[in-house]
Amino acid sequence: MSEYKATIKWQRTGVDFLKGKYSREHTWTFDGGAVIPASPSPQVVPMPYSNPAHVDPEEAFVASISSCHMLTFLFVASRQEFQIDSYEDEAVGVMTNNEKGVPWVSLVTLHPKIIYSGGKLPAPADEKHLHHLAHDQCFIANSIKTEVVVHSR
Repeated sequence: MSEYKATIKWQRTGVDFLKGKYSREHTWTFDGGAVIPASPSPQVVPMPYSNPAHVDPEEAFVASISSCHMLTFLFVASRQEFQIDSYEDEAVGVMTNNEKGVPWVSLVTLHPKIIYSGGKLPAPADEKHLHHLAHDQCFIANSIKTEVVVHSR
């Protein structure tokens, strides 16, 4: 069994906390030492109490889905002897309200652009199958209820 850790740290810097007028900027520190400046999305908490230059939880969620899908896709493609030179994805998450009126990321659409080389190139049906395998084997996809759609080629 594997374990993953992140330390989330926030510190009050102003005097108007009880009035809701405080910065939500914080840091994410990962076990490997990376420190990421984080903030809520300005779409959720207006500036100056958020910082659009920092990563927000919704962006990180979308990125983790895309990253896991990519890593799993590279693995399954290599096992089927398809050589990949590059993989780029502009993933998009959509937030909607659930049946209780609570916002959630209900849909993430992946738009992978994959460059192959070598003697064995996948047909569109092969690539679709690889994406299906990647989705079925992705740890993050198996951990969420968000719908994940792949638009490739």
